[in-house]
Amino acid sequence: MGKIIAIANQKGGVGKTTSAINLAASLAVLEYKTLLVDADPQANSTSGLGLNPKEITTGIYECMVDGIDAHKAVVQNDLKYLHILPSHIDLVGAEVEMVNIERREERMRDTLETLRNDYDFIIIDCSPSLGLITINSLTAADSVIIPVQCEYFALEGLGKLLNTIKIIQTRLNPKLEIEGILLTLYDSRTSLGNQVVQEVKTHFKNIAFNTIIPRNVKLSESPSFGLPAIVHDAESKGAVSYLNLAHEILNKNGLSK
Repeated sequence: MGKIIAIANQKGGVGKTTSAINLAASLAVLEYKTLLVDADPQANSTSGLGLNPKEITTGIYECMVDGIDAHKAVVQNDLKYLHILPSHIDLVGAEVEMVNIERREERMRDTLETLRNDYDFIIIDCSPSLGLITINSLTAADSVIIPVQCEYFALEGLGKLLNTIKIIQTRLNPKLEIEGILLTLYDSRTSLGNQVVQEVKTHFKNIAFNTIIPRNVKLSESPSFGLPAIVHDAESKGAVSYLNLAHEILNKNGLSK
């Protein structure tokens, strides 16, 4: 039975989608069957893996709102062990459309439970908000990774997200755990970047990943090629960092081969 990991932060620009794509790809390269779920109406994970969101007719929206069999929406990636459950712009309206649906917070859980046995890992790229779609993602997940950028407002809003996680643990998903806080966009040349690392390691030492994701040109440009960094340039610092993160998660879950 696969582990479902949501990657969430209501702040934009923290490397959430980059982390979702590259962690999923790294796990796939290590030969773990992995599904990337694009739960963001911007559909950046979908386009970042070479799909055109405008051409998607069956995705996570149709599964959650219309109850379509999720197996029909899954798309195979060029990486043998990587699949994607894509998104498109209609997902914007899902929050409104699901308001009167029974158990509306559990629609994604219902969708992913039908796929769980097919994968070792299911990675959910959440939208940059704390709306109904993100609540669905956290309700469906076993754990959550929180990306935090190594910049001035890094910890702003983190308390709000942690509070939301506590509410979901209490009301909707008591099994939800924090997989870890992931420091991203790190530039070792700046004192600010190093200061943020120290703050996070001090305040969240038990849940901060050892792996830190650097600012990296290859990470930034690989989505424009529709490729994860490990395919675009396997030796780049960004690709190596996400591979290290994958190993760290595997070790934490007792799964290293």
